[in-house]
Amino acid sequence: MSKIAIYNLSGEAAGEKEIADKLLETKRGAQAVLDVVTAYRAGIRAGSASTKKRGEVSGGGRKPYKQKGTGRARQGSIRSPILRGGGIVFGPHPRDYSKKANKKTVALAFRRALSEKIASGAVAVAEGIEKIEPKTKAISGLLKKAAAGRATLFVTGAANKNLGLAARNVSKVEVTTAAQANTYQIERYPFIVADAAGLDVLKARLSEGAEQ
Repeated sequence: MSKIAIYNLSGEAAGEKEIADKLLETKRGAQAVLDVVTAYRAGIRAGSASTKKRGEVSGGGRKPYKQKGTGRARQGSIRSPILRGGGIVFGPHPRDYSKKANKKTVALAFRRALSEKIASGAVAVAEGIEKIEPKTKAISGLLKKAAAGRATLFVTGAANKNLGLAARNVSKVEVTTAAQANTYQIERYPFIVADAAGLDVLKARLSEGAEQ
């Protein structure tokens, strides 16, 4: 059995919850995590870098100087790639960097990433998040004592507007729902705090595809 610590909003310990080891995926999925995180990061790239080829640069409609007699190399346009201000050869153009990852790989990667967090004690449950006040100080004690100042991902069973307001001015803190949490978020944040409903959804996602 793996244990998940329970804290109150002040960051004080309030008990433990157990997670059956059979729900945790620790034997396979390491490559899936790498593939899914790579695909996610590739998907959020803007891909908007752009340069102009010699045919797209303005100017250069006439020959800059006569062909012979100047002692200089012949030139047909001031927009030649070898001249300053000229076009760019093989430069970047807008493109889509996204990569594909199939559903089974994505599900396996999520189970592996979350399992490692649970096994290492980096997942906790916070009591009272459902009724939290929309103030930064409402979560300051929890972040200071339970998370020990680490970057933290809050995972809730349902969208929590007040928690979002309380966390929006805190650096290295993100709020999401358990249904929307992804492998990249799980890997990115060293510490995860869930409410009771959020933990139930995470457990359900762990059980999907788990060995019986």
